Amino acid sequence: MINSLGGNPLRTKSDMQVALRELWIPLIKYFSPGRARVKFGHTSAHFPDRTAEMEGFARPLWGLVPLSIGGYPFPYWDDYRQGLTHGSDPYHPEYWGQPGHGDQLLVEMAPVGLALALIPEIIWESLEEGAKINLAGWLGQINRLKLPNNNWLFFRVLVNLGLLRVGAGPDLEAMKSALLSLEKFYLGEGWYSDGPNGLLDYYNSFAFHYYGLIYAKIAEKIDPERSRSFRERASIFARDFIYWFSAEGSALPFGRSLTYRFAQGCFWGALAFADVEAFPWSIIKGLALRHLRWWATQPIFNNDGTLSIGYAYPNLNMAEQYNSPGSPYWAFKYFLPLALPESHPFWSAEESPLPQLSQVRVQKSGGMVLCREEKDTHIFALHGGQSGSWMRHGEAKYAKFAYSTTFAFSVPSGQRGLAQGAYDSVLALSEDGRYYRVRDQILDSRIEKDVLYSLWSPMSEVEVETWLVPFPPWHVRVHCLKTNRKLYSAEGGFATSRPEEDPLLESRRIRQGTGFALAVYPFAWSGLRDLRLQGAAPRTGQVVISNPNTNLLHPRTTIPTLIGKHRPGQHWLICAVAGARGEENWEATWKHPPDLRRESGALILAFEERLRRIPSL
Repeated sequence: MINSLGGNPLRTKSDMQVALRELWIPLIKYFSPGRARVKFGHTSAHFPDRTAEMEGFARPLWGLVPLSIGGYPFPYWDDYRQGLTHGSDPYHPEYWGQPGHGDQLLVEMAPVGLALALIPEIIWESLEEGAKINLAGWLGQINRLKLPNNNWLFFRVLVNLGLLRVGAGPDLEAMKSALLSLEKFYLGEGWYSDGPNGLLDYYNSFAFHYYGLIYAKIAEKIDPERSRSFRERASIFARDFIYWFSAEGSALPFGRSLTYRFAQGCFWGALAFADVEAFPWSIIKGLALRHLRWWATQPIFNNDGTLSIGYAYPNLNMAEQYNSPGSPYWAFKYFLPLALPESHPFWSAEESPLPQLSQVRVQKSGGMVLCREEKDTHIFALHGGQSGSWMRHGEAKYAKFAYSTTFAFSVPSGQRGLAQGAYDSVLALSEDGRYYRVRDQILDSRIEKDVLYSLWSPMSEVEVETWLVPFPPWHVRVHCLKTNRKLYSAEGGFATSRPEEDPLLESRRIRQGTGFALAVYPFAWSGLRDLRLQGAAPRTGQVVISNPNTNLLHPRTTIPTLIGKHRPGQHWLICAVAGARGEENWEATWKHPPDLRRESGALILAFEERLRRIPSL
């Protein structure tokens, strides 16, 4: 495997310029003869291969454009000029095609619009007149086609900013309408919903705020009020988003599109691009650069040096239906601050570590409670759940109880049994002990103080109320299970990395029995303890070997799990869950779970009282 970031200290602007060049160079041999398409890999997405090849051509522009603005002599612009000429020519064999409503091609127009807006002298002015007409006409279709009513509306904005800059027939009314629609998605406290009742995830950082900050920089003279609003909202969002990052630079694996990898950290560079000092520049710089340095230590490349589909290693199992071989190059959004001069305080500042942060941070608009351990190396989020069933593995990406920078989350590799299901951080329910269902469609979800409540129904005649309570480094889960069916249950803790030389779960590595399950490995330990009420049926602890390549961070994992059987009726299930990096000091935590007054009935009454205080119930 070629690591294009290997050996680079990734601390200065020149380091980042070299990093971007080395990340892009493996693509050059895959350019088509007419330079309009880039094809590598043989996997498919839900759109045509020609669109995937256009994606491979266009997405690197997110980084190459700021690279050139910042003064780096990129020697391959002629390839892009040829590609733009041929790809937009309906009579050329490499024509990208005429997009339809909601077409993926509309997504890939955005970085072309950015190039027109920021480097017209490189990408536009030397084109022949016929090529200019074709390219402007091809891009202009975005103003006549329907876009999904979500972050995609920003693509129309970026394309029109580009057409406006080069005087090629922008539709300013269409751009204004898109901006007004985007305004409706703002929830407050810096958070956007990705469309009406849409998802809350990284599309806040690498879409809404990222595009908003670019707009604020480019359009501040023609639209000063909106530009100011975008800057202010990004500054507010930063106060929450900083909690998603560990001291070493890793970010919280959560939601969809995680194959975009270090796009997770592009928000920090976008703040710099738009001159938004949400924190001191030294802190913003540290957040940005530590993040890329963390990614540089992960095996994220194919053997030829191209970025793979996956997260911390190549992994098609976790991918969405819209991930093609070129999709990971959305990560080039990270390099936006390369447009800034060396004198900008983002580059001239000395890196600072994370500031002092609260151990528990309630992010009500984001639907999460973020928890940090003392050394800031393990961040975990308790989540009330979102319904993400339209995408592959949506229930794993949006509806687990907890998400972690150390343990990540797992996606299923099949539907039969605990190993295939990879049921970390869920309560899985089954009628036959083979096929399980988890929290997916959320009927209700809210945060009261620092406790998350959700109501969900995995199957007919079964209803579950769940409360998630932070006790860092622990968290407690309380479930009120109401069922008219006989059920089996499996509740998983964090999935922890299992060494390949320990395939049979050596007894010295695991501990399991009535009411507990624990796995202790060199990388990390993970466990959960049943805090059952007096008179309740005990659950049995079992350390499950999950199928390989189900977890986003670790190819081989085990999942400490509590197994139960439940007759028709009402059952209260309560457990405490914890895990941490390393195996040295696990006993100090494991022996002292949260004290929840386990006398019969006391905890139930406490939570019933809490439930009654939630508005509208």
